[in-house]
Amino acid sequence: MSSQYYIDQTPAAVKDAKGLHLITQSTPNGQKVQILLEELKDIYGIQWTTSLINIFTNEQKKEWFLRLDPNGRIPVIVDNTQSPPFPVMETSAELLYLLKFADKDDVFGFKDELERNQCLQWLLFWHGSGSPYQGNFNHFNKFTKEKIPYAIERFHNETLRVYGVLEIQLSGKYTGEPREYLAGSGKGKYSVADIGTWPWVKGWASSGFTEEEMSPFPHLLQWIKRIADRPAVQRGIGDAYNADKQPDLLIKGE
Repeated sequence: MSSQYYIDQTPAAVKDAKGLHLITQSTPNGQKVQILLEELKDIYGIQWTTSLINIFTNEQKKEWFLRLDPNGRIPVIVDNTQSPPFPVMETSAELLYLLKFADKDDVFGFKDELERNQCLQWLLFWHGSGSPYQGNFNHFNKFTKEKIPYAIERFHNETLRVYGVLEIQLSGKYTGEPREYLAGSGKGKYSVADIGTWPWVKGWASSGFTEEEMSPFPHLLQWIKRIADRPAVQRGIGDAYNADKQPDLLIKGE
């Protein structure tokens, strides 16, 4: 056990884990890493262990968690094959870490440097310009006690705007060639750019957007369904990461 990252209060399931260990909750951010791990399992047979937490109990704000991720956000990967164990925070960094160390053939990345950069562009676009808008729309529209019309309208409109950016890319509006995926030559290739974006966008209805509001984005809707049909994606958002279905994986704080 490394005293730098693990303390007496660190749950045994975390500090005694071997190999890759994922600490998550099946939110859109958690699902990004869950999906990639499931995809890598299908290709390479990689193994990992999982701990689930309930972010509404603020377990992620306790010292044991903050030693792994000072920002106190899920998910976190801890790679116990490194010495000392190597924690990885921030979903895009986690996806890129898994690409580097678990996807030797770049099945979900790219070997060509320009395609790799394009993948990084779209991964970071959603990380910095997509999920903050949709997350804040969810927050102000669904969870705040006091409704603030300006905030709701702003994040509602900005989320639709970034959906429109994705539609431009997928529709080939300026290239004349529709795409199936966000990055890669031709019609593109399924990659971490898609994995890092899909878990948020697929939740448009639960966020509060209507079918009429989504009608300007037909290529985006097709993209959502295309990715949803992948078996690893279904597992990555499924019962294996549901605390009600997997109570033994749930870390219960004192």
